[in-house]
Amino acid sequence: MNLLEFHAVTVRYPLQRTRSLKEWMIQHAKGQIVREEVTVLDNVSLTLGPGDSLGLIGPNGAGKSTLLRVAAGIITPTEGAALNRGMVAPIIELGTGFDGDLSGRENIFFNGALLGRSRRLMEEKIDEIIDFAGIGEFIESPLRTYSTGMVARLAFSVATAVEADLILLDEVLSVGDAAFQEKCEERIKSFYRRGSSVVLVSHNMDSIEELCRQSIWVQRGQIVTSGPTADVIAAYKESLHSVA
Repeated sequence: MNLLEFHAVTVRYPLQRTRSLKEWMIQHAKGQIVREEVTVLDNVSLTLGPGDSLGLIGPNGAGKSTLLRVAAGIITPTEGAALNRGMVAPIIELGTGFDGDLSGRENIFFNGALLGRSRRLMEEKIDEIIDFAGIGEFIESPLRTYSTGMVARLAFSVATAVEADLILLDEVLSVGDAAFQEKCEERIKSFYRRGSSVVLVSHNMDSIEELCRQSIWVQRGQIVTSGPTADVIAAYKESLHSVA
């Protein structure tokens, strides 16, 4: 059974061209509002089975992050259907749902609750989370005293501490220094070894090629090509050279 399925998924957002609420109210009163939409994903279909690894590549604004948010259930398609099965771990915006006035330890439980994980489970995992994040004695300090890198390391550690069937990663491999990035990649590989499926968005082609067996090149909300990662990356790079 597939863990992720997209059936002709299209996502459109309303396009607001007025510069202020006052301008919008004047145009609305005069009946001059023209409702426009921008298409972010356009008729996208894909499947992901247990143990699969899928890379998403393409330029900024191509729709990769929107695709990941649809997969996580954060965004509902305008048209089509998106289905996910099993436990999903969306690691999309590291640090979202943290409170700067709480300590690192308190934020582990707070963020874990937001991710739908019980306090008992987080208590079982807390030593592992702290050790992986490398926060040390700062774990008892307010989060507002942390550097951006420390917050990101703690967020990644919390989000990946619990086994999930489907892991969604959006540009998380730039977290911390080189040593921590290596730890992140090793943790992602551990997901594969236990049979989880991973979708990874990254501009780092080396990481995509190392971690993903299959990839999709997304451009202007559409799938340009899909297949073995090396082939997809080669086609994408060739397109960049032809434009240059």
